[in-house]
Amino acid sequence: MPYTALQSMLDLVIPSGYQWYWRGDFFGDIPDAAMDVHQKYGENLPTPLSLMHLYPVDAAAHQPGPDDTAWSYRDAVWSGVFAGVDPDPANAGTIRQWCVDYWEEMHPYSMGGSYVNFMGAGEGQERVRATYRDHYDRLARIKRAYDPDNLFHANQNIKPATAV
Repeated sequence: MPYTALQSMLDLVIPSGYQWYWRGDFFGDIPDAAMDVHQKYGENLPTPLSLMHLYPVDAAAHQPGPDDTAWSYRDAVWSGVFAGVDPDPANAGTIRQWCVDYWEEMHPYSMGGSYVNFMGAGEGQERVRATYRDHYDRLARIKRAYDPDNLFHANQNIKPATAV
């Protein structure tokens, strides 16, 4: 299957132009108190398309050592994403607030970082550092070597390290 076909498989289900806001976190376990939070927000969806996905992190994800790759949450058991979704731009604030509130109540149960593609826009440099943990400084040195002017700065940016 061509990559473009794979990437467009959900276009009919969620067409272009929908409002999206999401955040994510990794979890080591899900205590009963966290389940209460999930129930609270699941019962109060702001729109029918808003959601929470919980993906297992297991099998091959746990095989490499903690320093073998840039991904530093090989010890995670779950990856959660909280997403407010709606076609109407007038609901953008509502879905964003639901997502932020849900994430904030769940974050204390998390491991501190997220799958980088599940991070929302503007979560800040501290959150990027938390996502890469001890790997961040090494990645910043690599960025200084290959992109010292930070041309590739969109999304969840790793800033180039300053020269020593």
